[in-house]
Amino acid sequence: MNSNENWVLQVDPAVYKFLTRIPRKDAERILSIIEKQLPTNPFSGDVQKMGGEQNVWRRRVGAYRVKFEIIKNTRIIYVFSAERRTSKTY
Repeated sequence: MNSNENWVLQVDPAVYKFLTRIPRKDAERILSIIEKQLPTNPFSGDVQKMGGEQNVWRRRVGAYRVKFEIIKNTRIIYVFSAERRTSKTY
């Protein structure tokens, strides 16, 4: 896998809606990671594959989880969920 090429980023509108409902500082941090760090290297940071799911990963951002799907052959990252971590997050 060539890390010099950027990935194509697709974000579900529900993620942006969620970001409007959380504190601005947290939303800016999450948005920065989604738009700047994920497209350059989706496997950097605190990223783990979700058990029982194919091609679904999660990244921890403070007290939040960002879930995304990686489609390797077309180099697409689809961010479909952002949620606050709780004891029942998983």
